[in-house]
Amino acid sequence: MTNSINDGAVAKLKSQRLGRRAALKLGGKAASTVALLSAIKATFPGGAFAADSGPEVTGATLGFIALTDSSPLIIAQEKGIFAKYGLTDMKVLKQASWATTRDNLELGSGGGGIDGAHILSPLPYLISTGKVTKNNVKVPMFILARLNVNGQGISVAQSYADEKVGLDASKMKARFAAVLASGEQAKCAMTFPGGTHDLWLRYWLAAGGVDPDRDVSTIVVPPPQMVANMKVKTMEAFCVGEPWNAQLVNQSIGYTAVTTGELWMNHPEKALGMRADWVEKNPNAAKAIVMATLEAQMWCDKMENKEEMCRIVSGRDWFKVPYDDIVERAKGDFNMGLGKKYTASPFVMKFWKEHASYPFQSHDLWFLTEDMRWGYFPANLDAKALIKAVNREDLWRDAAKAIGVPASDIPDSTSRGKETFFDGVTFDPTDPSAYLKSLKIKRI
Repeated sequence: MTNSINDGAVAKLKSQRLGRRAALKLGGKAASTVALLSAIKATFPGGAFAADSGPEVTGATLGFIALTDSSPLIIAQEKGIFAKYGLTDMKVLKQASWATTRDNLELGSGGGGIDGAHILSPLPYLISTGKVTKNNVKVPMFILARLNVNGQGISVAQSYADEKVGLDASKMKARFAAVLASGEQAKCAMTFPGGTHDLWLRYWLAAGGVDPDRDVSTIVVPPPQMVANMKVKTMEAFCVGEPWNAQLVNQSIGYTAVTTGELWMNHPEKALGMRADWVEKNPNAAKAIVMATLEAQMWCDKMENKEEMCRIVSGRDWFKVPYDDIVERAKGDFNMGLGKKYTASPFVMKFWKEHASYPFQSHDLWFLTEDMRWGYFPANLDAKALIKAVNREDLWRDAAKAIGVPASDIPDSTSRGKETFFDGVTFDPTDPSAYLKSLKIKRI
């Protein structure tokens, strides 16, 4: 399909994108990512969304991991919302791990992989800069939407029942020190280095005076394998999304110390990420994907739809997980274990309410700042330039307006402002260096 696009609009969009990509610098030096993004622009110069034109293709291949926060993509497929926007050939395929997601994004659908994914919010940055790819090859990506806020958990083994660990991770410090004194290291699992679960786990441990690199060993375990590994006593604690924390409690293998909304209320979590070259080649289809995703997020956030959502995603074609392991926490009712329960909790996973879907650039700045804190990115990273290259909140706005989202549901700013964490530490996106300086345990 050929787009009929006003030449002036094309020139304006080209100028905007060239500025965004030229700004992409790492460590004060112009990265080769700039050249790669420029090459993409030269190859696929269309860019702008043509008025009243349909998608250039009828589908894309998206990946997901069996986590409740992938529900909007599954619902968009199951409920025909993708098809409603002309995407009749969408594929939403299960991935075994975040490493598999990364590998398949590197390949792209043309190479037998995927075009985009339900993804940990920092991963598009780590992939775009080649920090986690094979041979450090840069694969430019865009973040098109946030999929949810809240809804993850940090759980500990039943052997720590006497400690009744909660927000205060220091309750585990003596036990960890005893293991270290014996010549071993206690193990705490997360799902991908530099990803959201890694950062929640590290923040929680460090706030309790536990160094996540020296006092314990942080290991990588795919989300669907967390409970099985805890059962055979591979680790003392893990951080992962639902439904795996709930399943651990339901099987009496451990208990949930904290749900991550307690660490940071309405914190950003997963994103809809896509390869930049696919978006550039298929701008109308990319817009249609975002439109469908936003509509699905609204559906998922309605309480009257929660049970149906959980029945769908729990099925054999999707999570293949018992419905009872998903539904209660999805509705905000948390059985944390050890007799502790929350009912109608404000820490419930949100897909749309309170701007959950909008990809605030200030949140991406926090992720990048934390990844600098722990050495995943260099201290002199030009984070704001990188965010301009990867975070496409402008496409989110276009899609939101196209489906008639009220102005009150579209943020006025790309920043949510200052954020406050459970330990009283604040992050001001206008001064991330002050935040870093305030933290006692760090690698930077």
